[in-house]
Amino acid sequence: MTQPPAATRPIPDLLSPRASIRLDLVELRQDLVFAFATRGEQDTFERVLGDTKLPASRWDRACFGRDLFLEELVQRALPVRIDGRTYAPNLTYLLRVITSPPEDLEVVGFRRAIFEELVEREPLRRELEQTYLAITKLRQMLCAGRLATARGRRLEILRAAHGAFTTLANAFEGASSGLARLRAFGEAVRASPVFERLDALLDHEQHLGTLDVRVRVGADGELRSFHIVAIRENRDNPFYTSPIARFFSRLRLFFRGFRLNGDEVAEGLLDDVFTGLEEPLALLFQVHGDIEFYLAGLGLRDLARSKNLDVCLPELVPSGEGGMDIEGLFNPLLLRGRSSPVPCTLRTVAFGSVVIVTGPNSGGKTRLLQAIALTQLLGQAGMFVPARRARLPLVSGLFVSLIEEARADQPEGQLGMELLRIRRMFEEISMGALVLLDELCSGTNPSEGEEIARLVISLLPEVEAQTFITTHLLQLAEHLAAERPIAQMEFLQVELDAREQPTYGFVPGVARSSLAHKTAARLGVTRDELLALIATKRYTGTHRVDVPVPHEPR
Repeated sequence: MTQPPAATRPIPDLLSPRASIRLDLVELRQDLVFAFATRGEQDTFERVLGDTKLPASRWDRACFGRDLFLEELVQRALPVRIDGRTYAPNLTYLLRVITSPPEDLEVVGFRRAIFEELVEREPLRRELEQTYLAITKLRQMLCAGRLATARGRRLEILRAAHGAFTTLANAFEGASSGLARLRAFGEAVRASPVFERLDALLDHEQHLGTLDVRVRVGADGELRSFHIVAIRENRDNPFYTSPIARFFSRLRLFFRGFRLNGDEVAEGLLDDVFTGLEEPLALLFQVHGDIEFYLAGLGLRDLARSKNLDVCLPELVPSGEGGMDIEGLFNPLLLRGRSSPVPCTLRTVAFGSVVIVTGPNSGGKTRLLQAIALTQLLGQAGMFVPARRARLPLVSGLFVSLIEEARADQPEGQLGMELLRIRRMFEEISMGALVLLDELCSGTNPSEGEEIARLVISLLPEVEAQTFITTHLLQLAEHLAAERPIAQMEFLQVELDAREQPTYGFVPGVARSSLAHKTAARLGVTRDELLALIATKRYTGTHRVDVPVPHEPR
């Protein structure tokens, strides 16, 4: 699929400690040639990067992607933002990196080291941003239409490439993380013969010669005379050719049957220089995608700090060494709201427990499940997590199922759809996974729901899964708390203040009431308010419908 670069040139891979070319180098080089000759399409480059190979992962995005609103997560909580401007990342590639936590913990450590260095050394972050902007400019030039001339457009592309490689070569001095690869790659390209040729070509275009002039200005400031003293051609440039040599070169081409003008010769030189740069240019696209991963993580950190919240790089431990321990946990999907998300503390005694979460509607139970899932996902991908401090057991995968909404084309009733959801869960979860179920068995009567829920809860320990389940079956939760049918079972309830309003925190125990009456009162669904609506309709006549009365025949 790919060909290795020159043996002496480092590979600028920012995602894995074993550097590799992860994109289709052959296809991308062809796309670059076409873009340089005419005009490239952003979709083409996006597709090539989106298909890039990633380190091995056992996670299946189909088991959790829909319920975590991943595209919204990137747009709302992981902005790629530089100097006040937000840049649209390659969504396909960024989501693939985030949703494919690597099996190898060494890969996770490699990424975390880059994040740590970017946070500890602010100049390195600025240099990473400048590198991103330089490559972005190059991509834009490749996809731009013609400028004044086709030759001018190609020269601008080569200048942008020159700027990108120079930026890399001059940045990240003293970096000890994977960022050092970027500088090594830039220096290797800049020291190569093809870059020297590029440098000479651009210098030749900008410095064909030196013009010495003599001017005379009068007392009134007006120009009195203008005299050219001397013209010196830039003979030190390797692209310089004397007038006599140019004449004989054209003469030879003429007698050999070629009819080339100066522009055609210049175009040939531009193509020749670009051909030598195809491979390092292609690798810049891999760099561009990798940088977006780190800028998105830093964007989460910046956004959280603007809301007076903290993020961290979690401690990851084997599942046999304990459960979750998270302080200051919040849901990143809420960061763009008017108010700040309310952080909470979450602790489980041991990995593999079943945690039953109860409490009133609008108390934050579903948002808690999302926060737990996103914390585990981002943490094992090597990124910051939405918490002040976190200790996470390593899991083999993730299964998330929030409550299913009724659909017009659903093949079963509510009970049947719930049973199919449970069946799908046991089909898809892997041993040692993290499982999050919202409103288990809510679509049937309490007696049937309790029986099914007991079956599910009794079997989950068999797959050694860490499970969080929300439910409104409070009687079931009370029975389970008293009976303890499985060894590892924990209970959380929505914390309420003195007025019985949710604080959006969670404390041990089982909720005594769903507080449906308070929710109804808050939303205006009480007997008095509904009677008032009926009375209004009666007195205003809005309940009446005028129907024509047929006349009796005479």
